[in-house]
Amino acid sequence: QVQLVESGGGLVQPGGSLRLSCAASGSIFNINDMGWYRQAPGKQRELVATISNDGNTNYADSVKGRFTISRDNAKNTVYLQMISLKPEDTAVYYCNADIKSSRYWRARDYWGQGTQVTVSS
Repeated sequence: QVQLVESGGGLVQPGGSLRLSCAASGSIFNINDMGWYRQAPGKQRELVATISNDGNTNYADSVKGRFTISRDNAKNTVYLQMISLKPEDTAVYYCNADIKSSRYWRARDYWGQGTQVTVSS
């Protein structure tokens, strides 16, 4: 069994900063890509950023230059540093990871429960 647990969401004023964390635990042999997605009310879930296990990153155009994704492989943890936050960044942010639980099994996608980020004055 694998779990992803997010933390760090909350209410912040426009222009403010937040740092999200997501720790993977359980039966983990190897973690491939990790990433963050978000879903605003009435909208589809969208990619925010991803990072490979060797550090290659990919960002949505809307967050480039403001968000930074990073990971600590020793801790099975991925982070999302967000600065210059805008009201349109308001959403539930979900952690995602492609995890192999055993050398004999295929990797599969896991999702966290989501953490609310609200940007408002």
